[in-house]
Formats: sequence, C-alpha cells, structure tokens
Amino acid sequence: KNHQIQVLKLAITSRLLLLALILLSRTLINPYDTSASINTYCLTDSQQQQESDSIRWPNLSAKIETSVVWDSVYFVRIAQCGYEYEQSYAFLPLLPITISLLSRTLFAPFVSLIGFRAVVALSAFFLNNLAFLFAAVYFYRLSIIILKDPEAALRASTLFCFNPASIFYSSIYSDALYALFSIGGLYHLASGANNIAVLWFALSGCARSNGVLNAGYFCFQAMHQAYDAVILKRRVYIALQVLVTVALRCICIFVPFIAFQAYGYYNICHGHFPDEARPWCKAKIPLLYNFIQSHYWGVGFLRYFQFKQLPNFLLASPILSLAFFSIAYYVKSRSEIFLSLAFKASIEEKKSAAVFFSLEAVPRADNARVSEKSSSKTQEKHSIRQRKHKIKDLDDASLAVEFESSIKSGFLSASVLPFILHLGFMAATALFVMHVQVATRFLSSSPPLYWFASYLMAIPGKGRRWGYMIWAYSVAYILLGSLLFSNFYPFT
Repeated sequence: KNHQIQVLKLAITSRLLLLALILLSRTLINPYDTSASINTYCLTDSQQQQESDSIRWPNLSAKIETSVVWDSVYFVRIAQCGYEYEQSYAFLPLLPITISLLSRTLFAPFVSLIGFRAVVALSAFFLNNLAFLFAAVYFYRLSIIILKDPEAALRASTLFCFNPASIFYSSIYSDALYALFSIGGLYHLASGANNIAVLWFALSGCARSNGVLNAGYFCFQAMHQAYDAVILKRRVYIALQVLVTVALRCICIFVPFIAFQAYGYYNICHGHFPDEARPWCKAKIPLLYNFIQSHYWGVGFLRYFQFKQLPNFLLASPILSLAFFSIAYYVKSRSEIFLSLAFKASIEEKKSAAVFFSLEAVPRADNARVSEKSSSKTQEKHSIRQRKHKIKDLDDASLAVEFESSIKSGFLSASVLPFILHLGFMAATALFVMHVQVATRFLSSSPPLYWFASYLMAIPGKGRRWGYMIWAYSVAYILLGSLLFSNFYPFT
C-alpha cells in the first residue's frame, strides 16, 4: 500500500512537472502555428456558444484556447459542435463525450468567465490528467500481480509516470483515457474479474480503435482453458462453453467501435443517391475509419517507407528498439514458452498465472490487495533482501547466474507472454502501417515495455548503465515534447 501511495505521488509530480514545462515553453517560444485559436461557428444552430464579446476574462480565455494544438483541435471541436465533417470520425467519441459532459456540468460556471470553447479545453485538461493518475495506480496493481515483485513493479510504474510520451497524457488527446481503461481492464482480468474487464476493454475501444485488440487477452485465456477442458479433463461441453463465452466477450468489446462506424454510415451515407454517396459508402463492408485513415492521412501498409520520412523513423527508433529488444529477449530466454504459446509452461508457472492458464477459480479484484500484501512481504524479505546480501560475497558472473534463475517469476514468467504477443502486434502495426512517429505514444501504454526496462535496471553490474540510458531517453523526450508539441511544432 505504501508503494501504491508512492506511485500516486509520482504520477501527480509528473503531471505538475509537465504543466510547468508547458507553461515555460509557451512563455519562451512563439508558437509555429496560431490558427488553432480561430473559433468558427458550429454548422448547427443548436451549438452556438460563441460569447467572445461578453466573457469577463478574455486574456485567460485566449491563453487556454491557444493551448489547443494538433489533434486537440478536433477533440475540442467535436465536443463543442459534434461530428460535422467526415475526417472528424477518425476520433472516437469517448473523450469528446466526456469532456462535453464535464464542460456542461462541473465546469459550466466558468463559461461566463472564459467562454465555452475555453471551458471545453479546460475540462479536457482536467479529465486527462486525472485519468492518468488512476492509470498509474492501476499500472502498479497490474505489475504487482504479474511480476510478483514490489520493487520491480515500483520501478516500472515510475518509468510509466515519466514515460517518453508524457506530453500526450497531459494534453487533449485520448491516450490518458485509453491507458486508464486498457490497463485497468488488464488489472481486472488478472484479478479474475472478467466481466468488469470486458466493460473496461469496451471503453478502451471507445477511446481509441486499437482498444479492440484487448479482446486478444480473452482469446489467449480461452485457448488455454479450452485445451485444459478437452485434453486434460476430457469435457468437451466445458470447452464449448468457454468458446461461446469468449465469443460473447469479444463481441461486447467490439460493439462500441462497430456502433460508432454505423453512426458514421447513417450520418454520411444514409439518404443519398448512389452517385452522390462517398466511395466508402458503396463498399461491401463500409468501414469509415479505414477510409479516413487512408484517404486523409495516407495510412497504409508500407506507405510511409519513403526516404523523406527518415527523420520520423529516427524519432520513433528508441521506442521501437525497446519494443523489439523486449520481445527478442523474452523469445530468446523463454523460447519453449513462446513457441508453444505457453502450453509447455510448468505446473508451477500455470498456477501462478491461473487467470490465463486454468479453469480453476482465481482471486477476485477484492482479494488482489491481499495478494499484493503477501507478495510484498515474501518477495521483499526472502528474494530481494537475500539477493542484496549475497552481492558482497559473489562475483559478477555467479551473481548474474543467480539473477537469471530467480527472475523468471518476473518479466520472464509465462504470464507475461500474452502481453508480449500484444506488444508485438502493436509494434509491427506502428512500424509497417501507421505514421511511424506516432509509435512513441501508440506504444507508451504497453506494460511489457516498462517491465523489461525495470528488468534491465535490476541486472547486477549492468543495471546502473541501463538505468542511465533509459532515463536519459525519457527525460529527453519529455523535454522535447513540452517544447515542440505545445508550441505546434512537429513531435510524434
């Protein structure tokens, strides 16, 4: 519990630090583009909230509105006016809906002071920073369950609080809400609260499209449970029950994203003659999201592999390298586990991660704190302290051997495999399909990146050097993001 409070304090400190850096950079540097502050009328009469002539604090209003940069412009516009243009449907509705509700309730008294658009922006800043605090706490709780090492979980959580994409978690982007519901869903899944995890994963898919990939964790779980039912227990009907259950859970996770596509189809395609309809409306499967990404932003397989994009590949290279080496190291160290998809994991490892590998009951979310306390006592007293005492008597080679053999309950455990598979798919998508510079924030909410970094920092003899490199990378990108992104210069 002390570590959890410490993580919360670190998360608050990191947000205050980001706020200070943003204000400092906005003071020292003139923005590259100031057009975002232009506030045009909504297309519909029902949303005319332009009180620029009557607001009491116009200077403060202007300061807040000029902080709305890059994709933040879309989110604020959608929250204020709804989905007016085709390209705006690239931004999923959870963040706009939430900040719209906040701006019309909790922050409504400020409209007469700074105007509605500034209130929308202020609501979004408040929401995202608050969401990040909860995401950091859930990250620590998840790390405790998976790594079973409080010190490793604390190191990983500290890195998450000061991750290279920190600027986006304090800006009007969907990353904070996605991280909250994605990591929170993983925590509930690891705690055995599957139904709650479904709800959280569905909300993550309502924040960002890649949230639907979280359904893969249930597929991995069902694969092992069905194998356990058919091969080990000879009960086919239980396997069928498992498959039906996972199918229903996956459908629930996909429903928000599919419903939003249907909403876009109804608004844009419905009621138009065939010769007037947009090209994607005529497709057999009319996917608005894929069309927008390809048509407006040029997203597609290998379409970004151009020589002029080399600086963007260099910008994304640190996070992609960390992802690649974390996957490669896991595959090399636990090749049998990886190649067999953990079907050849030992009985002890499967018992320690029963939520993924067994049909047996697992601790519920309410009991996770008990598990956390138990893990804290046993690991701190027996494993970590014992390792520290032996450092004085062992040379580096023998200490490294002991370290490798004892760490398999952490990053190299079988329970990390589904996270590694998820990270591999995400990293491949970022490299080969998306605008590669987005990889820094696209992968920033992936737990195994921080678990691997925490693992490297604990290696005897080499941990300090790895720690310097990892922290130098994070600090550099936090400073660059605060300086460039907040002043409308290209970042990631």
